[in-house]
Amino acid sequence: MIARILATAITEAHIARRNRWVLIAVVLMVVFSLVLSAVGSAPSGGLGADPLSITVASLTSLSVYLVPLVALLMSFDAVAGEVERGTLPLLLTYPVARWEILAGKLVAHTGILVIALVAGYGAAALIAVVGDPAAAAGVGALWRLTWTSALLGATFLGIGYALSSLARRTSGAAGLAIGLWLGLVVLYDLALLAAVVADDGGIFTTQFFPTALLANPADAFRLFNLTASQATSAASGIGAAATSIALWQSLVSVLCWPLVALGLATLAFRKVQP
Repeated sequence: MIARILATAITEAHIARRNRWVLIAVVLMVVFSLVLSAVGSAPSGGLGADPLSITVASLTSLSVYLVPLVALLMSFDAVAGEVERGTLPLLLTYPVARWEILAGKLVAHTGILVIALVAGYGAAALIAVVGDPAAAAGVGALWRLTWTSALLGATFLGIGYALSSLARRTSGAAGLAIGLWLGLVVLYDLALLAAVVADDGGIFTTQFFPTALLANPADAFRLFNLTASQATSAASGIGAAATSIALWQSLVSVLCWPLVALGLATLAFRKVQP
């Protein structure tokens, strides 16, 4: 089983390298991380925190938007592309289970994301530590951000595989991926904020709002990192709700979502006919 998954992962890694996904992901993360490192660490003195911890709060906001987008762009044609190229029937003739194919793709694409995350966050940490040696105190928060970002990316990779299986055409899968990114990452929070304002402290705000945040992998990721880093003073909007949700609740959501996404992708892939 492990050998089959690794064989699929190696093949997918070569395809991603030829398609320049490794380079694109690394460049995006490094550029945006350096920009936010320069801008986000500015208020550190007034907040009483080390520069790197404040940078981590800024990088958390970056990761919420950028990591899911990169993950969906890498995964939207994982199945639909195989169907259109006519390679899926050949792939399914091999003695490998469908979930193993998806697991191999997930390993390869997550590895690419990890490379990009380490490069981007590492560059931001280097700038912060060079500017102020006291910033080294925030290395723990940066490490926490790195592995949770990898889990967030794995979640949206799995979701991308599911969309790719349902669409079976790369053009349709691309549209679904962008629509889902806009819905979960952008519009979801706006809808929650509008509901909270309209509720004015009622049942929705006190009972359903925390659950709605934990049900979104992007929000759960942000809440966990802000709470664990104790950088909620640098956040606003939905991020400020981190103080009202227990740390273990957001952690459970962050850990469970990659498994749920892979399960959904496997169910959708089973319905694809070669």
